[in-house]
Amino acid sequence: MDEARARDVLAQAGVAEGPAAAAELIALGENAVFAAGDLVVKVGRSIEQAGPELLDRARRELAIAAYLADHDVPAVRAAKAEPLLVDGHPVTVWHRIPAAVRPAEPRDLAELLKRVHALPEPTGFTLPRRELLGGVERWLRLAGDAIDPADADYLRERRDGFAAAAAALTPHLPAGPIHGDALPRNVHIGPDGPVLVDLETFSADLREHDLVVMALSRDRYGLPAAAYDGFVAAYGWDVREWDGCAVLRGARETASCAWVAQHAPSNPKALVEFRRRVASLRDGDAEVRWYPF
Repeated sequence: MDEARARDVLAQAGVAEGPAAAAELIALGENAVFAAGDLVVKVGRSIEQAGPELLDRARRELAIAAYLADHDVPAVRAAKAEPLLVDGHPVTVWHRIPAAVRPAEPRDLAELLKRVHALPEPTGFTLPRRELLGGVERWLRLAGDAIDPADADYLRERRDGFAAAAAALTPHLPAGPIHGDALPRNVHIGPDGPVLVDLETFSADLREHDLVVMALSRDRYGLPAAAYDGFVAAYGWDVREWDGCAVLRGARETASCAWVAQHAPSNPKALVEFRRRVASLRDGDAEVRWYPF
């Protein structure tokens, strides 16, 4: 889905304030996200190409937003309770959050995670497990001949090993609702404080999933140690003290490598980064810096 197709669907949906051509494109990835007046509209990929589960996922995201609102967790709020299906694309409509007053910091994320991790299981719908490794095969298939087949086989072997190891973990925290992609980029600091955004990966699983993300950010992506320490202090526990941390970290690293692989056929920088990441895993070097591309 490109921007032109997304704008056409937006126009057909008839939910944007003003002409679709004037809407601001905020993001273009799994969804095309547009800002239009006081609304934000997310246009999903075609269910004919990506599968009917996309519509179910849109419904679940809206149900999660309502669930968080019921429990007074600061998060994005839906403007329409049900998704629209427009020319084969799921479309969801959200209230626009006021402009950020400052960048989000790890400690802001920690405060929100404490509230999420205190939630009971929702009633009326079921949260899925956090299938962290579920996309590996699809991403490697999309990579095709752009990557070394030996690297693809290596990542499949890692996926299978870490999936089995994760299933056998004994958690330190009680399992339950998690965000699933707990990074500061998914927190918006508005005039009333931090707000949780991007609810697509919201799941019910080991709460440690949400904490390993930041530990990996410290080790792989250049998060300063002081910022990580602030995250730990605000949350109240360091996941690195848990025996299972290395397993969830390894699973996430495997998924991250495979995710980069899908971009290799069209992006030479992605191929370079993919090779860097796989080499660091093969070498067992846990401190090689990983980069966006």
